Amino acid sequence: MKIRDILKSSRKAFPSLEIVPPMKGITNTELIESVKPFMEFSPKYINVTCHRDEYEFREEANGTFSRHIVRNKVSEVAVCGALMSAYKIDVVPHMICGGSTADQIDDKLSDLKFMGIENIMALRGDCMAGEKRFVPTAGGYRYASELVGAIRAFERGGDIFSVGVGGYPEKHFEAPNMEADIENLKKKVDAGADYIITQMFFDNKVFYEYVDRCRAAGISVPVIPGLKPLTTARQVTLLPESFSIDIPVDLTSEIRAAGNDKDAVYRIGTDWCIAQCKDLLAHGVPVVHFYTMGKAENIVRILRSCF
Repeated sequence: MKIRDILKSSRKAFPSLEIVPPMKGITNTELIESVKPFMEFSPKYINVTCHRDEYEFREEANGTFSRHIVRNKVSEVAVCGALMSAYKIDVVPHMICGGSTADQIDDKLSDLKFMGIENIMALRGDCMAGEKRFVPTAGGYRYASELVGAIRAFERGGDIFSVGVGGYPEKHFEAPNMEADIENLKKKVDAGADYIITQMFFDNKVFYEYVDRCRAAGISVPVIPGLKPLTTARQVTLLPESFSIDIPVDLTSEIRAAGNDKDAVYRIGTDWCIAQCKDLLAHGVPVVHFYTMGKAENIVRILRSCF
């Protein structure tokens, strides 16, 4: 079922889950077992992220170096196939601009259509390791709005996919200001996106203000909040560095007071996320999206507390 139809037909708020493809070497059975704890909550669908191929240089016998693609993770399409087979559940594979030409994107869309997958999360993708700015693949797309447009063009006027895109309540780090960021988001929606999932945030006020900005800009599609519970003290530093987000003073103070007590930090992060989720539900959001990072324990506790 298409996500846009699920959003329209659902009478009760529900959780949305996102998992990361595992490293190569894991078995199908191990993958299915890792997701099993979430099935207690009868999720309507599961998002599966994708990652750009990396490269490494290997020295040849003649002393020259050649570049080789390195794929360390199971593909998102393989994970989607395994989940569909095991749990008869809808899946949302992520698709990124980076690393693919327009023709390769069309090939991927053909594969998804063949598999009966009706949903796609369309993203630009991250920079390659060592790059400061995103460099598009030759013959590919530079912006997520272009990718959304390509998906709609592939449909040739049909209704094959429901398309989601990303939003940044605290501004994408490359945008010069929030106004420009919202303008870019509207381009993605105007290109054919059905809904928006936000980057993680830890202050709900940031989300509410972001939705207001979206509506003022004429963006009317659902804006789904994305949450991730803190699990370690290091994330207080790492997450702002990686995602250009703020951690509230109250949360950082609690974690600092916990010192080296890892269990206490884990509980603090989980409890904060529970409070966020309950507040979002009280404000009438239809869905709360969870970045699980392949870890079930804290997410299961949050879901039991909130849904």
